[in-house]
Parts: sequence; structure tokens; C-alpha cells
Amino acid sequence: MKESLIVIPTFNEIENIEAIIRKVFSLPTHFDVLIVDDGSPDGTARCVRMLQDEFVGHLHLLERRGKLGLGTAYIDGFKWALARGYRYLFEMDADFSHNPDDLVRLYHACAREGADVAVGSRYIKGVNVVNWPMGRVLMSYFAGVYVRFITGMPIMDPTAGFICYRSEVLETILQNPIRFVGYAFQIEMKFSCWKYGFTLTEVPIIFTDRTKGVSKMSTRIFKEAVFGVIQMKIQSFFRHYIPPKRTADVIAPVETV
Repeated sequence: MKESLIVIPTFNEIENIEAIIRKVFSLPTHFDVLIVDDGSPDGTARCVRMLQDEFVGHLHLLERRGKLGLGTAYIDGFKWALARGYRYLFEMDADFSHNPDDLVRLYHACAREGADVAVGSRYIKGVNVVNWPMGRVLMSYFAGVYVRFITGMPIMDPTAGFICYRSEVLETILQNPIRFVGYAFQIEMKFSCWKYGFTLTEVPIIFTDRTKGVSKMSTRIFKEAVFGVIQMKIQSFFRHYIPPKRTADVIAPVETV
């Protein structure tokens, strides 16, 4: 079985893509990388194809036609990785808002500490966000409060997009459709993991807003998260979650490597 793969969705990330790929491959722990590109007109996919000659067998590219959404990009990437036998699968942004050095800590939280899912959390120890305007910080933080209130899920950062999953987690939850495509996708994935009884932990990180490229956040995506959470909770009453063999729990935050 192959060990670890990072799924990185992209749309117009030409300013960041080479730097993020090189940074990941410079880490002391080895990770393969899959770029899922949604037809970026700026040449993102072309840059990745050029780099594949340098990182043969470890840098992969999945090209899709058009901008199909963050959630579907991750799902396509996860299915690609599961079909090839990877044991640990990661979500990460391409814009350095997630520090690649923290990949090692997320990996250790699952591979050494026994978590099924490790979430890179901005809010497990205060508010660790850099370069966001105060309005966006408050919106993100209270979105977490709202999600915990509606769902009962004990996750401080339910909209986080920096995550490590064991392969058996994704094999389980992807048996049923994941409906949402934006920030609600991140909530739905964690909610499904929790409902199935997988162990989750939050690893404290510092989130730094992008300095290059354009944010993909929109009002439509935020509304999907607000109203989708209620719909998701109601629908969960009519679904039967068969728990895995592991004992369900949320374990303590991981402090160090």
C-alpha cells in the first residue's frame, strides 16, 4: 500500500503552484501530490505537467473541464487516490494559507497518535489567523459556533480545509453522496466522519491568508454553509450510519511532532 497523498485543487494558481509543489517535496516526510485542476486558463496545469518530468511517479495531475467546485475536486481526487491504494489522504490549499510544514504534524496525528481524521484547526487554541480582515475572522469563528450548536459536533473549526484522513474513513463516507461543494462540503465531510464514529482530533495551526492569486470565497458559498447545515442535520435523522470497528471519540489536540 502507498503511504501518503496530498490532494490540492486548483483554479488559476499559476503564481503559487510551483512553489507549493517544491515545498511539499522538500519536507522530511515524503508525500505524493495530486493536483486537481479545473481547466485553469492561466496555465496552472501546464506548469504541473512540466514539473512532472522532475518528480516522476510522485507528482500527479487530474484535469477537469471547467470550474466544477471545491467539493467535487476533492472527491474526484480522493477516489483517484483510493483506487491506487494510498493509506493517508490530505486536503490542502495551493496558496500557502496552509503551511506545508504542518503536513508532518497532521500525518503523525493519524499514523502515530491513532486518529482517523486530523484537522488543522485555526481555533483550537484561540484565533490563529493572519492577514484576514476582522469581519471575515468573526464570520469564520462564529460559523464554527453555529455549526456546533446545530449539529452537536465537538469540532472547533468545522470549516477547516487542511485535513488528513485514513483511507478507510473515505472509503466509508464516500459510499453515500456528499452533496455540498463549497465550505459546507468541509462541514459535511467532518459531520459524516463523526456520525460514523471515526476518531477526530484537531491539530493547532496558524492560517495565513493568501498573498498571491485571488480568493475563491463568495457569498453563495457562505449561504450554502449557513442553510446547508440545517438541511444536513435534518437529513441525518433519516440515515443509518453503521459505525466502523474503531471506538468513536474525539481525542486531545496534538501539540508537537
